[in-house]
Amino acid sequence: MFKIYNTLSRQLEELVPLKDNHVRLYTCGPTVYNYAHIGNYRAYMFEDLLRRWIQYKGMGITQVQNLTDVDDKTIRGSRETGKPLREYTQTYKDAFFEDLKTLNIQPAEHYPAATDCIPEMIELIEKLFEKGLAYKSDDGSVYFPIDKFPEYGKLARLDREGMRSGARVDQDEYDKDNAADFALWKGYVEEDGDVVWDSPWGKGRPGWHIECSAMSQKYLGKTFDLHCGGVDNIFPHHEDEIAQSEGANGCLYSKYWMHNAHLQVEGKKMSKSEGNFFTLREILDKGYSGREIRYELIGTHYRQSLNFTFASLNANRAALARLDEFYAKLQESIGGETEAGELPEWAATLAEKFEAALDDDLNIAGALGALFDGVHEGNKSFPMSGKEALAVSNLWKKIDSVLGFLEPPKEDVPAELIEMANARVEAKKNKDWAEADRLRDAIAAAGWIVQDTPTGPKLKKQ
Repeated sequence: MFKIYNTLSRQLEELVPLKDNHVRLYTCGPTVYNYAHIGNYRAYMFEDLLRRWIQYKGMGITQVQNLTDVDDKTIRGSRETGKPLREYTQTYKDAFFEDLKTLNIQPAEHYPAATDCIPEMIELIEKLFEKGLAYKSDDGSVYFPIDKFPEYGKLARLDREGMRSGARVDQDEYDKDNAADFALWKGYVEEDGDVVWDSPWGKGRPGWHIECSAMSQKYLGKTFDLHCGGVDNIFPHHEDEIAQSEGANGCLYSKYWMHNAHLQVEGKKMSKSEGNFFTLREILDKGYSGREIRYELIGTHYRQSLNFTFASLNANRAALARLDEFYAKLQESIGGETEAGELPEWAATLAEKFEAALDDDLNIAGALGALFDGVHEGNKSFPMSGKEALAVSNLWKKIDSVLGFLEPPKEDVPAELIEMANARVEAKKNKDWAEADRLRDAIAAAGWIVQDTPTGPKLKKQ
């Protein structure tokens, strides 16, 4: 069974879908006011590992990841650049999807933008009015009265005695000390410019929290299986989502909640003032690959703080080279074999330990430990028969359906270098060693290494 740590119960629980062995998953996506930073991608990487493991376990999945394109930050950025909100946020939406491809993160089934779901938000707020769980203030904003929802604070484990119902907080993000009535709808102010919608209670725009409640309900229903995000989202964002969703619909919002811990850079909280604030693009510009960054972001248990360091990235490069070397030996051993044999004992042990680790709340350290132990034992098993090597290669690909970094990226070898490698084979057949050496050196000068294998020459980037 696959056990996860449910933030709501503070316990490990078996993940059992509500219906049809199909997990309906909501994951908090980016606020598209800037390029996403590596702290954001730590969360998206955890959710990608979770998604892939759910599929590995034979369950279906429908994932919704929202794009917050209207909030305090996006409006401020739009005004500062003089661009319409939609044009301003589109740049960062496009960048986000490019980054997902770079990191080999599987796409969700739905990416709703907040601005495309305003009618659903208005409908949800109308329901809250009907239930006595919304009131309009003098400035035209609409608030949720937390004292009228007895379970308010159950996710964050807030002390209800310290809550200040009647006091109002209208900013999107605030401290736990500010547990107070929160904004469902913000009345129009001049600073919002042309970012405004009509509603039954006046012109304005939605609050941040109502966006996710409306979008999750639209695509996943009133009750769904699993909601994920960073620990910083537990309060106020997820607490407020629960209150307004369960208050409006009178039923459970999400059965399970999973939250990932923060990311640090070189042992410190990431901040521009520390000079350790990096977007994914800035890491790529330093010469690291998406595959190396993926390995770094995925390699620490999601509930542990991840210390992102460049020394670790360099170590990842060496670790991936070890894995690639093993995979290359497997492919050579397969030769032209098309029928897989039985898995050798060491590989069966690897598979068993890998699965047991990830079934334990995505214990990635245990899974990677099993992988490298397997590679160590596998290296002692060469030479390997073609049938055996093919069976191990199939397991390798199955494991990579979860990890997403095992199979080395295919390199496009220039046609002229392939011709030179083949010409070198002919030169060696003719015992023209000088010509063979010249061709090898020319290939090396172009940045490639030629390796002689039983199935012919292989070219590898230096």
